[in-house]
Amino acid sequence: MTPMTTEGEKTRTKAATAGRAVLGRLSWGLADQAASSISNFAVGVYVARSLGVTAFGVFSLAWVTYGVVLNVSRGLATDPLVVRFSGVPDASWRGAVARSSGAALGVGAALGTASVLAGLALGGRVGPAFVCLGVVLPGLLLQDAWRFAFFAAGAGRKAFVNDLVWGVALVPALVLAARVGSVAAFVLAWGGSAAVAAVYGCLQSGIRPRLTGARAWVREHRDLGYRYLVENVSNSGASQLRAYGLGVIVGVGAVGVIRGAELLLGPFMAVLMGLSLVTVAEAARVLRQAPHRVGAFCLVLGGGQAVAALLWGGALLLVPDRAGELVLGGVWSSAAELVVPVTLGVAGAGLGTGAAAGLRALGAAPRSLRAQLFASACYVGGGLGGAAAAGTAGSAWGVAAATVCSSAVWWLHLRSALREHHQNTIREVRTP
Repeated sequence: MTPMTTEGEKTRTKAATAGRAVLGRLSWGLADQAASSISNFAVGVYVARSLGVTAFGVFSLAWVTYGVVLNVSRGLATDPLVVRFSGVPDASWRGAVARSSGAALGVGAALGTASVLAGLALGGRVGPAFVCLGVVLPGLLLQDAWRFAFFAAGAGRKAFVNDLVWGVALVPALVLAARVGSVAAFVLAWGGSAAVAAVYGCLQSGIRPRLTGARAWVREHRDLGYRYLVENVSNSGASQLRAYGLGVIVGVGAVGVIRGAELLLGPFMAVLMGLSLVTVAEAARVLRQAPHRVGAFCLVLGGGQAVAALLWGGALLLVPDRAGELVLGGVWSSAAELVVPVTLGVAGAGLGTGAAAGLRALGAAPRSLRAQLFASACYVGGGLGGAAAAGTAGSAWGVAAATVCSSAVWWLHLRSALREHHQNTIREVRTP
């Protein structure tokens, strides 16, 4: 055996080992997202069947508000963690996680207080739901922070177990909430079970969140954090504006119908919400190890999600009404009419998130911010313009068109960012 042959075999072995490691981390990511999506789907279905269209619309307003707060926490606390502390030495990771989880807990406490005050001011049907949301926000955000932390360390199995704990705790909580029969009870059940998983995350990691380190964390990573904050909030804020606007233009029941249709695509919606748990960390690793493969990596991620969403949506079209009514009750008949536009919207979003993961791994925060602001403006414009023109169905089709157009913008920005990164690398090599 020649030395050249030996070196070639070593290179192939090393590449195969690295490939298996990536596949393993992605597999745990998919398993974690499956656990998360099942929990989200179960909550949505249980509430829809228990409360009916109008009350489910109220619950959906609290849900989309949580999405805004969640993205504030991710932008300030956990997105910088994934970009800058994926695959680092354990001591560095532990120190960063203590401060980032403290920042997430601080965001939950501050915005939870604001939600309680807003709920007390609103009163009526909606107010109690927002009061209860404020109570459970710290636990919800801390649980999400542990998931980011585990994926940054390449320990997706722990994130999966944490979501399983949340799912197990949800079962008795939902049963108790159903006996009470109110939106507020379901919000408390959902968030309270997340708090159980958040406490378990402390035991898994052996790390206590440092609230005292939250301000320093935000200050040290403000170059990424503030841009990601605006980007994330524009994303979830667009969903919130669309939901509130749809409630005003068409009625609160329309919000429940849209949410019901989205629940049918639940596994993919959950993957999109938590995509950065897996893909940003992996894209960052690919960037360090093989920068020329980042574009292909992101295309496989985005394209795979888009195809999977289309296949799932096609399967939903074959579901008989009797089976659909068993799942969503009275919400099914209206939600089923929106399967096609909602599927196209999720497929477009899935394709775009592949590019978004690449932009974040590159640290191209200005480009990702511009792309997200464009996408959010299109989303709100399409959703509310469609609602004004053709009601609930018009809103769904408007969002689908906006999402597909936005996906193209994300990929144009990633292409430019990869070109800039390549040029900067060449300059660094040539600089003596």
